[in-house]
Amino acid sequence: MSSNPVAETVASLMPRAKAELAELVAFKSVADFTQFPKSESEAAANWVADALRAEGFVDVALLDTPDGTQSVYGYLPGPEGAKTVLLYAHYDVQPPLDETGWTTPPFELTERDGRWYGRGAADCKGGVIMHLLALRALKANGGVPVNVKVIAEGSEEQGTGGLERYAEEHPELLEADTIVIGDAGNFRVGLPTVTTTLRGMTLVRVRIDTLAGNLHSGQFGGAAPDALAALIRVLDSLRAEDGSTTVDGLDASGTWDGLEYTEEQFRADAKVLDGVGLIGDGTVADRLWARPAVTVLGIDCPPVVGATPSVHSSARALISLRVPPGVDAAEATKLLQAHLQARTPWDARVTTEQIGQGQAFRADATSPAYQAMADAMAVAYPGETMQYAGEGGSIPLCNTLAGLYPQAEILLIGLSEPEAQIHAVNESVSPEELERLSVAEALFLRNYAAG
Repeated sequence: MSSNPVAETVASLMPRAKAELAELVAFKSVADFTQFPKSESEAAANWVADALRAEGFVDVALLDTPDGTQSVYGYLPGPEGAKTVLLYAHYDVQPPLDETGWTTPPFELTERDGRWYGRGAADCKGGVIMHLLALRALKANGGVPVNVKVIAEGSEEQGTGGLERYAEEHPELLEADTIVIGDAGNFRVGLPTVTTTLRGMTLVRVRIDTLAGNLHSGQFGGAAPDALAALIRVLDSLRAEDGSTTVDGLDASGTWDGLEYTEEQFRADAKVLDGVGLIGDGTVADRLWARPAVTVLGIDCPPVVGATPSVHSSARALISLRVPPGVDAAEATKLLQAHLQARTPWDARVTTEQIGQGQAFRADATSPAYQAMADAMAVAYPGETMQYAGEGGSIPLCNTLAGLYPQAEILLIGLSEPEAQIHAVNESVSPEELERLSVAEALFLRNYAAG
């Protein structure tokens, strides 16, 4: 990185950043309180609030959102008449999944092979640290030239919409001239990237019932309708032979016009096993950023160990459907539920329940804030030009903010590049990316204030 005072300051702060990220990662802040204690999330929220107060933020508050979680808000006043920038991250994390699959404990930040491992290290506790680093670098080099609002969400990973509903009820709270969402990632390590589109999502739970109770498979199997078999047929109907998502009535022909993603690079990033084919048709970018994608997240049925010779009376599954910009998530939910109803065999009883939803998002990449970020990233990443990419994941808050503040410019950056393996075991963050993106954010705030 070319030498400049902001970059030098960030570099000097990296040991502190690592220590702070270790403290934050140690909180088991999964916002599913059937799995993890609510006290863990509350402790993480208080950590963020204390960090903001230490940086001079005023009006720091723990916001009790309608889904039973807390988001952390703070305001740092800038010079009189300055623009206002909202910085977003979230402190809640995905469950660690199978802890035995982790090389090191998931809630203990561990350095290995030049990366820092731990649940939330990249997604998105690292984003909280990135914002703090950028602001500290500016304070040490002439001051923060804009008004800064920070919001750290407490339930983003659950998709339960607490912060979205809170923002709608208090529209003045998060109002800003521009918004930096620190929950995306570079296309690859070392390639500065802003994310300009996000897929929306819906979560639907489906249950199939066929019998009053389980039956002996020898005595009744062959005529008694098996609920698990019916569920398997329904789930299989959501994909074509090539693996493409096929929800009745849902367009799956979109194309991506922008940064391309080679199949070779995708196979490496996704760690696809040798000889196993990719699913779907079109380019990889089409499949990830411009088309719907269905995923079966879980199935309730007896495990193999301890299974009995039974015809099953009931079975259920949790289904995620990602939808591209231009597709209304609520309409996609209705189509998915109608598909599940129509494709259930043998007149089995089927019920569906929507448990989460978020709209897709498309940013205006021609706005002045994007030029300010491009100039900043050119300094933070010497020799590289800022790229524009899509993101297959969802950040429901983006569309809420775009609707509440249509004049605001929204940029998405972050630490979740492919090697980070967010949501999987052995999630990690590149400290070099944390350092460079913190520099980029600091320089962006300075550029934006001067523009």
